[in-house]
Amino acid sequence: MSEHNLPPHVLAEIVSPLRDSRLMGVGELAQLATSADLAVAADAMLALQHLAEDDSRSVAAAAAAALGRTAVRVSPDRVDFGQVPPGTPKLAADVLVNGPPLAVATAAVTASGPGLRAGLTGNRLRIEWQPQTDWLDGSVTVRGAAGWAEVRVTGQVIAVGATLRAALEEQLEAEAGLTGYPASRVTVLAPPARRRAGTTVLIGGLTALVLLGGAGAAVALTGGLPRDRTPAAQLAAPTDPAPRSAPAPRALTTVVPPATGVDRVPLALRAASMSRPAVVGTIRVGNEPEGVAVSPDGRTVYVANQASRVLSIVDASSRRVTPVTLRNTPRFVTTSRDGRLVFVSMYENDKSGSGVAVVDARTRKVVRYLATGVQPYTLAVGPDDRLWVPIHGEGRVEIYETGGRQRADARVTVPPNPHAAAFSGSLRRAFTANHESNAVAVIDMRTDRLLRSVPVSRSPHSVAVSPDGRTVLVAGYEADTADLIDASTLRRTGPFKVGKDPQSVAFAGDGRHAYVVNEGSGSVSVLDARTGAVTSTVRVGRSPRTVAVSPDGRLAYVSNGDDDTLSVLRVAE
Repeated sequence: MSEHNLPPHVLAEIVSPLRDSRLMGVGELAQLATSADLAVAADAMLALQHLAEDDSRSVAAAAAAALGRTAVRVSPDRVDFGQVPPGTPKLAADVLVNGPPLAVATAAVTASGPGLRAGLTGNRLRIEWQPQTDWLDGSVTVRGAAGWAEVRVTGQVIAVGATLRAALEEQLEAEAGLTGYPASRVTVLAPPARRRAGTTVLIGGLTALVLLGGAGAAVALTGGLPRDRTPAAQLAAPTDPAPRSAPAPRALTTVVPPATGVDRVPLALRAASMSRPAVVGTIRVGNEPEGVAVSPDGRTVYVANQASRVLSIVDASSRRVTPVTLRNTPRFVTTSRDGRLVFVSMYENDKSGSGVAVVDARTRKVVRYLATGVQPYTLAVGPDDRLWVPIHGEGRVEIYETGGRQRADARVTVPPNPHAAAFSGSLRRAFTANHESNAVAVIDMRTDRLLRSVPVSRSPHSVAVSPDGRTVLVAGYEADTADLIDASTLRRTGPFKVGKDPQSVAFAGDGRHAYVVNEGSGSVSVLDARTGAVTSTVRVGRSPRTVAVSPDGRLAYVSNGDDDTLSVLRVAE
């Protein structure tokens, strides 16, 4: 801890053996952390981080609360560009970044998602989307000395015919005269299907103004409509807590329906999951496939094949498979949030060769290897855009920057032996399934500190968090059960009986259902994510290992270790 910039009396308080003195020091540090003097603020933040690990629970809790109050914040934390026609030029939105001067001055911005870019000027975060794929479900992370915050960004490209466009304009005019709707919504106007040469396209300079005001946000999107048909910007200032009902608009999928707040279900996750999925295809991959991951744009599936030292890269549309040879046995796989990098955990049966291969998704070549602890398991990239690697053989999680640093930025000791990691971005929590401890570890992602462990069914092997970040699903491998945990209260429900040797879990895109891969039964149990009840059981290949759901929520992929295949399941309508 630096002592150069903190007042002497504060230093005396925070090193005092008296708990009450240290509590007083926490209060002083909380104020100093908001100072315009960045050196003082940085030292105050560092001191608070140390006190968050104080032996006194009350001091540690007060310091953690102070860190939370001085953290960087974004408003709103959701931007939905809505549904736009093919060929739409760049769209933009402004988000406010709040927090003490240190939070804004040291913040760096990372954008993850096809066609997504972002930059920070002062406390204004400009988010731009150049539509490149049929849908967008990405994020922008603001990260600095005062922690990090994330904006979820969604959008969808659809074809709009002339008749539908006319109906859309008519509906927009009708809505302009309605009252009682909250103004917090996103309106996207379709440009003309054809343009004359030299015509100015207004949508190219489209800007969405996002204003802080309670739960509301204002977004004004300007399209290439005739000048006399361009609606005014809609400002978010909901004053009526119980708005009266308005006539239901006609069913036009090109209009984002009025909502009560900007925190809506992303368009890309609106596919309605089914209680009874069906196998719709089988893809032959390498020898003994284990880990599976789907790229953020849903176009590519990555499969780690244990018996052939090969990463299979599968084109999801054509189902053509391209092998990439690795230097050691691949076990599990994940991708960066922008899809540009693929991370593969590796180790041999004698635990030698432990590490992570980093593959360039475009060139399909290994760009580097990370030397990790012994036996890296089901790795994952978190909402903080860092790579979390459970080190099974050493009882810890190693955390790496995805940008290329060779050494771990943080190490978190957890109960033995961590198998997998999953995240609640809204709660800033990470969860690990710890196989030999019959527990799920809960980690504060702001401080990389273990908060507590939650007892679960025997031999937890895999963990997943629902899309809304509120529910944790755990597979109990030796108990043949699954457990649900409230991500906020950490209250556990279950166990729920599934198949034999449940090895991998995942949630449906809409969060209504969950999937449990039963290695010993050759099946996938489909659960009601709210009640835990099994709604159906789907037969797949022999010795299924891992399941991954496509970002649009329509397909799931299950690796079959003894069949050398990938089962493709239609899980949503």
